[in-house]
Amino acid sequence: MSHTTQGRTQRRYFIRGRIHGFTLIELMITIAVIAILVALAVPAYRGYTIRAKIGECIHAAAVPKLHISEYRQSLGAWPPSAEVAAISLPAGESHFCTGFSNYQPGSGTFTVNIDSAEVDAMLGTVAPIMVPEEQPSNMINWDCRAGGTDADSVKYLPSSCRDAS
Repeated sequence: MSHTTQGRTQRRYFIRGRIHGFTLIELMITIAVIAILVALAVPAYRGYTIRAKIGECIHAAAVPKLHISEYRQSLGAWPPSAEVAAISLPAGESHFCTGFSNYQPGSGTFTVNIDSAEVDAMLGTVAPIMVPEEQPSNMINWDCRAGGTDADSVKYLPSSCRDAS
């Protein structure tokens, strides 16, 4: 092979064999877009998980609500005490609830105790109350209210619990 032919072959190889890749600016733009998406997604995910944990505690209140409702419908009066109303959290029901308290014998109302530190370290006080309302048909509807929940933490309650009281 002559010197001239060898030079053409090398040039052809480098032209055809050129590696096409991403430039530094393209990579930086991609990383910036991903960073923006993560910055938006992480707080939304955090809020979602907090609401799910609080919702678990609200759901756990179904047991005492049932006991109180049955007592009222059977005997025509609200249970006289928390023990009679069977207001206790069954073992293993939730890691995020510490039980139920502040039972009001005159109205059947009680507070759902949520362990804010277990739910999220930066969460304020969350203490929704469950309020029974007796209907003319002798049925009992339960309302969830914000109760003693901090103003900043109300947004984490289920939408049915977000009231001013």
